[in-house]
Parts: sequence; structure tokens; C-alpha cells
Amino acid sequence: MQRDNSTDRIGPAELPDGTVGLAVLLRAWRARAGRTLGLGRPLPQTEVAAAVGMSERWYRDLERGTLPRLDARTLSALADALRLCADERATLFLYAAGGEPFPAVSPGDGADLTPLRRLLDLQPAQPAYLTDNAWNVLGHNAAMAEWFPWVRLPGANLIRWGLTDPEAREQLADWPRHGRAYLAMLRYALAQYPDHPELTGILRAALADPECRRIWDEGPVIIANRDGHAFRLTIPRFAPRAVDVVAQVLQPVGYPGLRLTFLGPRND
Repeated sequence: MQRDNSTDRIGPAELPDGTVGLAVLLRAWRARAGRTLGLGRPLPQTEVAAAVGMSERWYRDLERGTLPRLDARTLSALADALRLCADERATLFLYAAGGEPFPAVSPGDGADLTPLRRLLDLQPAQPAYLTDNAWNVLGHNAAMAEWFPWVRLPGANLIRWGLTDPEAREQLADWPRHGRAYLAMLRYALAQYPDHPELTGILRAALADPECRRIWDEGPVIIANRDGHAFRLTIPRFAPRAVDVVAQVLQPVGYPGLRLTFLGPRND
């Protein structure tokens, strides 16, 4: 796997209209709320506005892309009216705040990642890896490299691999489920870092694939991370046996934007 650095230079404005943004999500969430309530149509804008204690015009402008100052009470009421889950509520707040308030750690910042990489090596038997806020692999243990040799390559990126590499569709059992999760995490990340060119580039590359585009267009599923997700892997070194694992994701407070992920055995 070779990293396509051209995607790093693509800006958010080059994504097609209607792909990302709070207005897109609000319309989709309102449509889903109507289905959930058995209305057979989107929840009316008037009802959402009334639940928030604002005018219909105010809410209509929100869905058109206007973003006035939104306080915590208004955001909470809006999340309740649209029946948002925890990750969706967090996304709403991120858009209202203009993204993640704490700048993410970047390898170019000179941050010492040695303590985090040592944590990976303390897990010798099961794969473990360190990624940044765009899922570039900044470190991994020996088990991760044995299971997934592509992490050794320059520019290794988890989400790009999972969405665009044919190898991923062979090794990730029930790949559409993984594709849906990766795209859902991209939605959340773009709310955190709306001007991040690499995240935008990964999304553009994914949406060029018909299957990824179909999943994206199904609706705005949002996942902050895959902590606790259980899944099956088909790893060549274990063939023909499949491996069942659970992902545990740690986000170190002192390193904003970085994630430590450990793949442990699944015990049902």
C-alpha cells in the first residue's frame, strides 16, 4: 500500500455540495425522527423549532446552512427534539463550536511519542497501534505488523486501507459493516476538524468507490470511535481459521487527537 499524497492537498470546499456539514445532518436527522415516530414523512420543521423554543424561520435557516450562536441549552433541546444518540449529540456540539477546541497533536509538533509506543510493546501477543486524528499509523507493535504487514509501509493509514484497499475487503469479515463504521468515524472526525485536508482527501477517495458511496448515501451514521466493537478477521497467517477480536480504544489526555487501539480476543 502506497500513500497517495495528492489527497492531502484537497480542501474541504472541493467536496460535492450536500456531502458533509451540519445542514446536511439536520435534514437527515429530521427525516429519521419522522420515520421513528411513524409519521411517514420528516418531522415538521415547526415541531422541531417549537421543541427548541425558537421560530420556524430560525430552524429553517439552520437547515440552509446559517449557523448563529448556539448556547448549550438550545443545542441540548435540539438534540432531544431530533432524538440524537450520544455521538450525534457530540457532533452537533462540535459543529456549533466550529470544531474540536483543542488542537490535535501532530508528529511535526515535536511531541515525544515514546511513552505511547512503549505501551504498544507491553502487549506482545495481540495487535496494538497508535494513530493520529487522520488515522495515520504512528506506531505499532510486532503483532500488528505480523497480522497487517501494510502498517510497515510509509504513510500507512487505517481508514484509507479499510475503505479503499481490496485486501481489507478480504480480511475484514462482513466488510460492509466495517465500511459503514469507517465512514461513520470520518463523519465525526470532519465535525472535529472541518478544515483537515487529509480527512477530506480520504473521504473523496472513498466516495469514488461505488460501494462506499452507496453506504454513505444510506444515511448519516456517526461513530466517534470503535471502542468495544467486536468483529471477525480473516488473516492469511491464520488461514483457514478466522480470528474474533474486540477493539479497545484509549485516547490519552495529554495527546489530543491520538488514539491507542488494542485488538484483544473476543470472549463470548
